[in-house]
Amino acid sequence: MARRISERADLLPVLGEIFRDHGFEAASLSVIGARTGLGKGSLYHFFPGGKEEMAKAVLDEIDRWFENEVFRPLREGGNAAADIEAMLVAVDGYFRSGHRICLVGALALADSRERFAAQIAGYFAAWQEALAGALARAGRADPDGLAEEVLALIQGGLVLARARDEADIFTRLLARLLARLRLKLRPASH
Repeated sequence: MARRISERADLLPVLGEIFRDHGFEAASLSVIGARTGLGKGSLYHFFPGGKEEMAKAVLDEIDRWFENEVFRPLREGGNAAADIEAMLVAVDGYFRSGHRICLVGALALADSRERFAAQIAGYFAAWQEALAGALARAGRADPDGLAEEVLALIQGGLVLARARDEADIFTRLLARLLARLRLKLRPASH
């Protein structure tokens, strides 16, 4: 039985998966209507700005999730090493252990990138800044560079897992990343 859509917020998870599956350009209103069970009139009722408004709303929802579950805990947590480990666990869960692509990353690579450039840049900047702050509190040298490397490994792991259709690649990558970070988070011996 189809899920009942009574509010705009009910559509956001479905729209996110449609954009992940089809990309922004190929996610036509026909495809969106078929997956949501809504006609064009209902879709425009919820999103008068059309497909672009839908994508921006999905990106806003992603930003909210990452702010609450990843960025804020990294910025405000009391134990940097535990907070970084919790970030990797949250990221693994969010991306369903490599079964789900990063929509923000996918939009960053797509022809439609310019439409969402500010949101895309803001998402990655907030993540890198929050992670770098936690790495600095953990006493790491070059926390900005290490944060950039961690984000590149996460994003690259998602792409490789998808390209090879092997979600376990992402899980293995996160485990190795956690082991590397644990080593790097240990206080340097003198």
